[in-house]
Amino acid sequence: MRTSQDPLNVVICGTGGQGNILISRLLGRALTKRGSFVTIGETFGAAQRGGAVYSGMRISRKKRYAPLIPQGKAHIIIGLEPLEALRTLRAYGNENVMTITNTQPVYPIGVLSRKYPYPDPKEICKAIQILSKSSRFLDATDMARKLGSPLAANLIMVGALLGLRSLPLELSDIEEELGGSFSGSKLDLNRKALREGLLQMESGSGDNCFESPG
Repeated sequence: MRTSQDPLNVVICGTGGQGNILISRLLGRALTKRGSFVTIGETFGAAQRGGAVYSGMRISRKKRYAPLIPQGKAHIIIGLEPLEALRTLRAYGNENVMTITNTQPVYPIGVLSRKYPYPDPKEICKAIQILSKSSRFLDATDMARKLGSPLAANLIMVGALLGLRSLPLELSDIEEELGGSFSGSKLDLNRKALREGLLQMESGSGDNCFESPG
């Protein structure tokens, strides 16, 4: 599914340490090589302590846009953490938005200390489904753990995005960028993660909350 939106507004959200920024930089470089104009706006919320991290990408074939995505104007939301995905969807979603969500929660300090409750993850997913035109779910963290490192969940999410054919990119474009950033076993791991996410979406998995294989 290639989108005709121009600019195409993509939001990547998660918590500190999940590799949110790596995703936006990989996609941005690959899209630029493909001839697109890409601007990226980033917000860090106490990232080192697991706070919210947001990257907004504006992608155009015509010109360079300002990095700020207007509220309610996202076309694609990639959520590395379910509650952050829902928060971002409420702010930037609309009746046509597509979402891809990692179902594995990351509990902030306030929840771990039992000062605040964390919402029922199933209810979070149901809300995401209701607020999205199309939504896909996968436990990218568990899938990455089985590959050897939960940190590779971000590359699984990139692969899932590629599998939905929503960007003018191919697997080889991202693999080339990975080769410029990693080497050895880390490169092998990230390539496996990328392909795993791609295969999950191409196989039709992830339509329902907590039912994606992992």
